[in-house]
Amino acid sequence: MTDGSRDYHKPVRRPADEFDRHFAGEDPAEVSRVAHATAGALLSRVREDPSEAVVERLVGFTAQHGIDTVAELWSRSPAKSLPGALWRLYLLQLMIHRDPRTAALLYERGRTTLRSADEVIAGAPTPAGPEELVALIDIILRGAFRGDFAVALERAAAFCRVQAAGATSVADDHDASEPDRSTVLTARALRLSTYAEDLGSCAGLWRREALT
Repeated sequence: MTDGSRDYHKPVRRPADEFDRHFAGEDPAEVSRVAHATAGALLSRVREDPSEAVVERLVGFTAQHGIDTVAELWSRSPAKSLPGALWRLYLLQLMIHRDPRTAALLYERGRTTLRSADEVIAGAPTPAGPEELVALIDIILRGAFRGDFAVALERAAAFCRVQAAGATSVADDHDASEPDRSTVLTARALRLSTYAEDLGSCAGLWRREALT
């Protein structure tokens, strides 16, 4: 892995109780308004100036500023909304960059067990190693800012489905010998499946100009 990729290990998520205290006195309507406004303004601004430098700053945003900064803007937004979609894209990026080896293991297992078009839609090479998956998730995020947003969301959704299938399969392998690991992988599979559904729905809403 390159030195640039290792930089993504730096962000540390704030504990949930501290995050909740931070927002305890906030008006939920105001938090929602700010989340939607910032997501819409960000996407519009980048599309007006899709220069390489601007896009790369956004792709590497969490490496420099941490996931907390993004969380404070978008993490409480509805799943099927523009800020909710961007939040899930950044979480996927963080997941891959923090543990690309596990991601590669799950993706390869999912690719061989799912037997669907999802691996083609996601666009990963075959086989996809850790470095290839790090590159893939960054390409998907670049596409969200610079290309067809719906296509980027559909690629991310397909990626999640492959990963979820892999996590389920590996969890089954460890069910008897390592039940704790199996439980963790099963929870990951469920979370990824939910993300896939959310991102796919967001892609459809974007095409109907209804994603806000």
